[in-house]
Amino acid sequence: QVQLVESGGGLVQAGDSWRLSCAASGGTESIYTMGWFRQAPGKEREFVSIIRWSADTAQYADSVIGRFTISRDNAKNTVYLQMNTLKPEDTAIYYCVASTYHSSNHYNSAGMYPYWGQGTQVTVSS
Repeated sequence: QVQLVESGGGLVQAGDSWRLSCAASGGTESIYTMGWFRQAPGKEREFVSIIRWSADTAQYADSVIGRFTISRDNAKNTVYLQMNTLKPEDTAIYYCVASTYHSSNHYNSAGMYPYWGQGTQVTVSS
């Protein structure tokens, strides 16, 4: 059973950079895709970014393209989300996700990811 633990949440100023980490354990050899979703207060959970573990290819939500970069360290079973030029609208709980497969058409759907972390809060003040 894959377990995901996020770290790095905090309070930052608009325009700042910040990095989140997510460490996977248990059954990691089955992971094909890892990434991030987020949920802002009063809003639905939304896709942020994912990366394929072996191919090192990534997808991003339009709202974060050019500002966020996802990367992974296979040796550490860890995925990172580097967030630059943060905006108040980036304020949310960020969830790490993992799946044992990839869908080119549905990668941005929460239902594709059976494994979720507990979430880490990122608050961007203006």
